[in-house]
Amino acid sequence: MRPDGEALDTTSMDGQAGPAVGRAHVGGRLEATASWVGAAARVQLTVTDADTAQAVGSGDVPVLGTPRVLALVEAATVGATANRLPPGATTVGTRVELEHRAPTPVGRTVVAEAQLAKADGRRLTFEVSLRDGDAVVAEGRVERIVVDRHRFVEKAFGDS
Repeated sequence: MRPDGEALDTTSMDGQAGPAVGRAHVGGRLEATASWVGAAARVQLTVTDADTAQAVGSGDVPVLGTPRVLALVEAATVGATANRLPPGATTVGTRVELEHRAPTPVGRTVVAEAQLAKADGRRLTFEVSLRDGDAVVAEGRVERIVVDRHRFVEKAFGDS
């Protein structure tokens, strides 16, 4: 869901559905397996004034802002593994490498795609891209870690 209440169009590209697939619990920790590699999803967005660099504070031009590009590719990474995670698990972002190559004006529709390139224990590495038609607007890598949702939130809001 967008901050302005408009829904994002999210589509799984790998045909996975249903509960977690290929999960492993090792030593009480959640881990991905090699069967997850190749999992993919896409997120589509029609750029509005609320998505511009001017609106999000990342610049003074009326084109798609880099923070929105990052949010879109991260949404695609979440979608790529959502149906593979066991109940109570989630992923959190830990590292991003993103090259924003081209401007996208308001009114254009962009598609963010993420594909899981590597699963190493709890660490997931995705190749990501954002396209406007055939043009590559941005590309890079996003790393996420599989965590227990309850423990993660408890740690974040617990006593310090």
